Amino acid sequence: MPAEKNYSRNAQPFRVPTTDGKLIEEHVGLASTHTAKYSVAHMVAPPQWSEPHQRPEFDEITIVVRGRKRFEIDDDVVELQAGESLLIKAGARVRYSNPFDAECEYWSVCVPAFNPATVHREE
Repeated sequence: MPAEKNYSRNAQPFRVPTTDGKLIEEHVGLASTHTAKYSVAHMVAPPQWSEPHQRPEFDEITIVVRGRKRFEIDDDVVELQAGESLLIKAGARVRYSNPFDAECEYWSVCVPAFNPATVHREE
């Protein structure tokens, strides 16, 4: 019986189905590799995109590659541009958006892994 490898290659990330035009490709996480400790996803948010407020049970790091992204975190508003990153700690009330005229491409790392059951999106 061959030994288990100390690495995992993912040549085809899990593409999360969306209805808002946002591209989400999970490279590591619950949906793609059944990894619960953390998740890593590549995303492209179209212009004028937004999602409801949420209060996740996980930390989330965002690294913007292209464009700009807005974050409403508790009582603050933070805007990132390409090359900048942001850590939002578990339990913060946050709303993500791209109210700008260009796409926003970014990477997201969640610890523990992103989970629809623990994101707690508001209706």
